[in-house]
Amino acid sequence: MISRNLKNVLVVSIGFLSLYTAFGGLQSLQSSLNAEEGMGVASLSVIYASTIISSMFLPPIMVKNLGCKWTIVASMACFVSYSFGNLYPGWYTLMPTSVILGLGGSPLWSAKCTYLTISGNMQASKEGKRVSDIINQYFGIFFFNFQSSAVWGNLMSSLIFGQDTNIADIPEEQLQSCGAADCGLNVSVNSTTTRPAQELVWTLVGAYIGVGLLAMLIVAVFLDNIDREQASEFRGNREPFCHTFLATFRLLKDWRMVTLIPLTMYSGFEQTFIAGEYTKNYVTCALGIHFVGFVMMCFGASNSLCSFLSGRLARYTGRAALFALAALANFSCIIALLYWRPRPEQLPVFFIFSALWGVADAIWQTQTNVLYSTLFPQEKEAAYANYCMWESLGFVIAFAYSTFLCLEYKLYILLAVLLLTSITYPIVEYHEHKHPTPPLIRSLTGQITKLSKLKNKS
Repeated sequence: MISRNLKNVLVVSIGFLSLYTAFGGLQSLQSSLNAEEGMGVASLSVIYASTIISSMFLPPIMVKNLGCKWTIVASMACFVSYSFGNLYPGWYTLMPTSVILGLGGSPLWSAKCTYLTISGNMQASKEGKRVSDIINQYFGIFFFNFQSSAVWGNLMSSLIFGQDTNIADIPEEQLQSCGAADCGLNVSVNSTTTRPAQELVWTLVGAYIGVGLLAMLIVAVFLDNIDREQASEFRGNREPFCHTFLATFRLLKDWRMVTLIPLTMYSGFEQTFIAGEYTKNYVTCALGIHFVGFVMMCFGASNSLCSFLSGRLARYTGRAALFALAALANFSCIIALLYWRPRPEQLPVFFIFSALWGVADAIWQTQTNVLYSTLFPQEKEAAYANYCMWESLGFVIAFAYSTFLCLEYKLYILLAVLLLTSITYPIVEYHEHKHPTPPLIRSLTGQITKLSKLKNKS
């Protein structure tokens, strides 16, 4: 018999799996499907730009007023609106729905992370185990399910677009421009890179809308409202609006949060590369758009499996060893991609790169979330709002220069941010090793408090 807390973790995980089956599938296709005038990439930039804005004030306000459960449901509705915008993609449909999605992005992830952290603290107190171990386990379970959304979303797109009868061989002159050999800004247009038949696009987007609505239903019906009392108490004793509004920025007074900014932004940079640059300049260019889904399925499968394993391994190896593995995997891929000239006959290599990137991304996602929950247990909403804000800034910067920088320079920028992360993250980890942050316990009244309110001064 599974515990109530584990049941709730599974419900959240399945809800996000369903939601991101739709959004993840659309995101992977934007740079190829809506390539005209860079509209697809522009819509992704707008999404993450509005996520930055929402990170500044919405998460603490929504989570404390609505509670985690209903914040998640309301934010999911914002994601579904973007799927509707893709039914008839244009500047007047994609841009407004991108803004709406972005505004819901930060509250969604802040509420999810807060919910898992509260559940982990409750279960650890109940079982008498280390809080960090339970939270690591819960985040591992969540990301195992969540990252598998890349498999199902891309499987849907591959099967549906595979029915297109206009697939043609790729000419040699286009293959010469694939990868970092050419600038990568002017991939020639032919039947392999243009949009599939409109009927197939409508079929796919309609399916994505359906699974998005299913996600909202699953969370609304099956997820327990574990922080209902705290939300009601907050509404009855409202803090000044400015206090709540500025919660995200107040946390930047903590040097640990500032030092984690490169790590958090790198998460946005590396996800942008695999979803935007790799799919367009390597997969679509050399294999065709109908292969994007299959390659990203491999990314999702390795990501999902390693998310689960990293949650288990962390208790034996620690976070630092896993982060080192992720950095090494990304560093190796970046160097190799600078010199690799993709061709259709090298089909397994496309999947090897996506699998290795999935391993690294699994570690970045799971362990960074756990790190935030460990370092800032008293300021969960503000901490995860900062996480969303800085990660989204990484997305925005990467998508912003996507349309005018050559691929070679994009890889160098990615490498530079990775190296900076490798310098700043160990500082925080070393300090946490020497001066552990006191965990939280759940009192008999149901209130979560610190074991010790005294912090060590460094």
